[in-house]
Amino acid sequence: MKALSGAGLTSLVAMITAIAGCKVLDGWNELPYYETPGFTESETYDPPPNVSAVPPPPISGGTLLVTADKALAIAADPDRDRIAIVDLGTFEVDAILPLEKDDEPGRVAEGAAGSVHVALRRGGAVIMIDLATREMHRRPVCPAPRGLAYDAATDLLHVACAGGELVTLSSDVTAPPVRELRLDRDLRDVIVEGDSLLVSRFRSAELLVIAKDGTVAERIRPLAYIPGELYGDESDTRAFEPAVAWRTVPLPGGGVAMVHQRAIVTPVDAVGAGRYYSKDCRRRLIHTAVTVTRPLPSEGHPWEPVLSRHGVGSIGVGLLPVDIAVSPDGLSAAIVQAGSRDVVETPLETLEREDGIETCALAPDQRRLFVGSSGEPIAAGYDGERNLLVQVREPPSILRFGALSGEKLGTLELPGESRLDDSHALFHGDRGGALSVTCASCHPEGHEDGRVWNFQPTGPRRTQSVAGGVLATMPLHWDGGLVDFRGFMEEVLEKRMGGSLPDRERLDAFAEWLDTIKALPRSKPADEDAVERGKWLLNDPTLGCTTCHSGRKLTNNETVDVGTGQPFQVPSLHGLAARAPYMHDGCAATLHDRFGPCGGGDRHGVTSALTPAQIDDLVAYLETL
Repeated sequence: MKALSGAGLTSLVAMITAIAGCKVLDGWNELPYYETPGFTESETYDPPPNVSAVPPPPISGGTLLVTADKALAIAADPDRDRIAIVDLGTFEVDAILPLEKDDEPGRVAEGAAGSVHVALRRGGAVIMIDLATREMHRRPVCPAPRGLAYDAATDLLHVACAGGELVTLSSDVTAPPVRELRLDRDLRDVIVEGDSLLVSRFRSAELLVIAKDGTVAERIRPLAYIPGELYGDESDTRAFEPAVAWRTVPLPGGGVAMVHQRAIVTPVDAVGAGRYYSKDCRRRLIHTAVTVTRPLPSEGHPWEPVLSRHGVGSIGVGLLPVDIAVSPDGLSAAIVQAGSRDVVETPLETLEREDGIETCALAPDQRRLFVGSSGEPIAAGYDGERNLLVQVREPPSILRFGALSGEKLGTLELPGESRLDDSHALFHGDRGGALSVTCASCHPEGHEDGRVWNFQPTGPRRTQSVAGGVLATMPLHWDGGLVDFRGFMEEVLEKRMGGSLPDRERLDAFAEWLDTIKALPRSKPADEDAVERGKWLLNDPTLGCTTCHSGRKLTNNETVDVGTGQPFQVPSLHGLAARAPYMHDGCAATLHDRFGPCGGGDRHGVTSALTPAQIDDLVAYLETL
């Protein structure tokens, strides 16, 4: 690299930090280049990437609770495995409660008087905190708890789990669960609505209505968005579908607000540079959207989405909507966007009336609050004066914005070790506002969005997970065309997303961080005997499954034609239960369907002679991997 000096060197540093989504090192920020120790004009200096000693997990969002009396804010900190209690009267830290390593606390729900509950996403438990004594009681509940809801009328706590369990607990912390239902996998949030429960699903953005008897009474999904039909423009062929429901919260008076992404279903050009990127928000692949769903007085269909005439109320700015908070009066909402490091405050009525994606701007009654260099916002809530509270991941802090002015009223720094990590920022951020999609947009929480993208001329391709040590399965992508990590980043970050390739040191750090993303914890199987029979079948040499699916990652990393049209990479079987739909084109909605017509026949394992019962056993085992 040619040596730079003065303003040129300063511009280079600014460019590097914008690309990497990182904070400039303090020493570099505070000293001009000629005062940096050991520097000469004949040398160059690239500041090393910030790498956290403890790799922070991918952002999950929605980790802040303001108690009903508005006296306290409870902030779960998944990066540091702890709970912070903040006195909102004095705006000071009241207590820091440490948890066990890798508990990864998530959702917080207020319980009976003087208590709160916290879901431990990787701790397999819920903790109850006595706010008077700060005592904590740990209750095992399921391997991957996600959403929480307390029903004051019955004194019961409902816990939704990623493995599909919906567990109901009594107030007796020593008692076993009152009830455990097995629903669809990928459960996210749970809300009490009269005698019913509303349970969201993460990747599909589906809302399940659970009746009092535990049956699924109704399934509700946000509507598709097809602007050409809405505006009578035959030349506009865009169509979008709801995806990735990051957070669903109750509304005062009944109903819920769901913040989710919506993603394009029309063909995406897979040739040429910057094909995921557009400065025109209408041409972006993924939007931030909100769906409001309210109950209607109807016997047959008591629930229906209350949406704008466009299908879903969207905002035309920002990326990665990880949380939504509704104001105490139920009229407004704050949408937290970690990718663009901002919060958009909007009347819910505006979202139900118009769609900001067609204007690429906020409505006059909406406002955008930038967190910016203060860090990544991950959650929000409202205090008793309707000021907005925003939880920031790094540095750990709570920001307070004025209800009327929108100006920052204060910053409460929470004690704790830094988790500043440039690779984490690269995965979640838009690198200084240059991009219209983040890595986490398609790989939420380091996994995948469950979607099938229609790439042209490639064809339909299902998003692949990057969790669980994906780099050990190279070459990457379905066709195995990306033989190393640098080639992968050149193709995806640089060519498709329109970003700039980080230097080698940052690429290496990013690869190492990706490999820290863990697969989802596995749920206990319903039938252990079926699992054992299925294990025997998978390893039966006459079926040939282990010819390709073997070794530590249960893949031989080969590119093979298994009767599905062309050679494709052999995927790992680890975490298979959480990765529906299956096959390169998503043709198999379930694992059972994979053994049907679209699975490739006996070229893809000699399974045609298996009985339905044997297929059940094989699926039971595959779901435990």
